This record gives sequence, C-alpha cells and structure tokens, in this order.
Amino acid sequence: MPHVPSTLHDLPFAALERTLVEAGVNRSHTAQLWQAVHRENVADLSCCPGFVPPLRRWLERTAPALERVTVDAEIISSDDRTRKYLLKLEDGQTIETVVMGYPGRFTACVSTQAGCAMGCVFCATGQMGFARHLRTGEIVAQVLHAQRTLRARGEPGLRNLVLMGMGEPLHNYDAVMAALDILTDSRGVGLGPNRIAISTVGVIPGILRLAEEPKPYRLAVSLHAANQAERQVLVPSAARWPLDELIEACRVYCARTQRRIFFEWTLIDGKNDSADHAAEVSALLRGIDGHVNLIPLNPTSGFNGGTSERAKEFQRVLREAGLPSTVRQRRGIDVAAGCGQLRAAR
Repeated sequence: MPHVPSTLHDLPFAALERTLVEAGVNRSHTAQLWQAVHRENVADLSCCPGFVPPLRRWLERTAPALERVTVDAEIISSDDRTRKYLLKLEDGQTIETVVMGYPGRFTACVSTQAGCAMGCVFCATGQMGFARHLRTGEIVAQVLHAQRTLRARGEPGLRNLVLMGMGEPLHNYDAVMAALDILTDSRGVGLGPNRIAISTVGVIPGILRLAEEPKPYRLAVSLHAANQAERQVLVPSAARWPLDELIEACRVYCARTQRRIFFEWTLIDGKNDSADHAAEVSALLRGIDGHVNLIPLNPTSGFNGGTSERAKEFQRVLREAGLPSTVRQRRGIDVAAGCGQLRAAR
C-alpha cells in the first residue's frame, strides 16, 4: 500500500505548535496559521497577508502541504437540498462526501476509509471491499470542502457532522479521533461535539475505548438484526463480534458514559422489517438507554428498502414497548446518496 504523505490538516493544534517551534518559529504564531487553515479555509497560504517572515519562509520551504481533494463528480438532488461529491485524493483513491440541507441547518456525512472491510451485504461500500484507511487530514478536508461549498452558495456553515459515509470509523479509530479533535477546536471549525455522530457496525474494541476515554460524541450502532444468525448473514463482521458481546459492550458504554446510544436499523424489504422483528429489537435492548433510528434502505444490488407502512408498524411495536424511535428522512435517493453508491456506479 503506497504511503500518503502527511499535510498541515493532519496536525492538531498542539502538534502544529511543536512543529513551528522546532522550525524556529515562535509558538505565538500558531493561532494565526491555524485560523487560516481551519477557520478561513484558505486554499493558498502564500496569499495570506500578515505572516511574519520566519513563518512565511517555513511555509515556502519545508512546511507540509495543505490537503488537496478534487471533485471527481458532483450530483445534486432534484430538490437541491442534497449534494453528493466524489472526491479524489492525492493517491487517486476516491471517497464520498454528502452535504444534506434541512430547515435551518446543514449536515455533512463524511467517509473514514476508502472502501470498507466490514462487508455488509446490503451496502455498496461493503460490496466494493477495502482499499485503505483515511488519514486525519483527509477526514478534515471533507468537512472543509463542505464548508467551502456552502459558503460559495451563501448558506450558513455546517451544524452537524455524521461519520456514516464510506468505511467503519472505529476501524480507523486514532485517525478519526484526531480529526474530530481538530474539527471541534473552537479556534478553527468549532463544531459542537454533541452535534457529531460516530456510526459503527459493532466494532467492540472501539466501543469500549469510547467508554474508557470517554469521547463526547454521539454513538450510533448499526444493528439491522436482533439475533446472531440473521445478523451474521447481513453483517459478516458479526462472526468476529457476536451480538451478545456487542450488546454487553453497549451496556458498559451506557453505564460508564451516562450517554444514550442510537441504534441504527436499516429496513430491508422482506428481511428485517416485520412486527416480529420489532418485538425482537424491543426485547434485545431492554434496559439500555437507547433510541432506534429506522432507516429505509437506499436500494443496492439485490436489496430494496422497506415500505413506509412497514416502518410505521415497526415503530408502533417499539413505542408500545417503551423504546423511542425515529423514522429517518430519506435524502438524496435520486442521487444515489447511500454509502458507496456513486463510487460504485463510476
């Protein structure tokens, strides 16, 4: 696997400060450079006035480059509220970033890997396999790209961030957490930690790390089945991380963090969308501080989403069991906004 060089976007504030000091630049100039890179989202630092000569010389001669992503494709939904980008990285790998508009707010859905190793059978990304982890800077660059596109359209910036694009965030734990440290830094992008959601298919070691550290982000666990046999068919990684062990890890997480878990349930027509499945979910999650997000599947090869009638019935069963739930709004179906669909098509 080729090495992808680090960039300025890979460096958290403290690391950037150390790098400047080692280069002979006074640490007092770190904030100015950080603001240019992350808050002002500058594409060419040579155009920034006001940098002191030592800082400018370092930028011109030996500093890491800025992260570069180029738009390989952009598709806009018919209602102009969802824009999906296929972004090309420096080594030629492509990833997807989606910007979704809701009344009064925008949400970015970003990728954490090129491809995915989890192999979920209904997911276009899972069907294409794993290429490599994304670096911290490549995750940060997706958010900055989203901010630039919104700014160019005269829209307010991002309010919410979900790590639900291509890849398994907890499989790339260290790079993901470093990226979120950068994106929540109030001197830069300044996203609110409570407005960031990390979605996992059930990587138990990552969930337990989140419980121990703990990180102030929302955790979403993709469930999709309420018994081991059915889940392993849909989610092959369940063979490595069985359902009973996953649920126990979720109980540990809730106990140690006092935070709610959002359980993602993708409704697949004829596979997991019946009232009986809903009753199984209710029993499985009894005693856990959880909220179930019901997500009609974006169609992929061989699988179709459940009907709205089935979703309502599923939600009724959950409600009667005292388990809160939401039927997720479907966004960008006409632009293949499901994970991996655009890249797979191209």
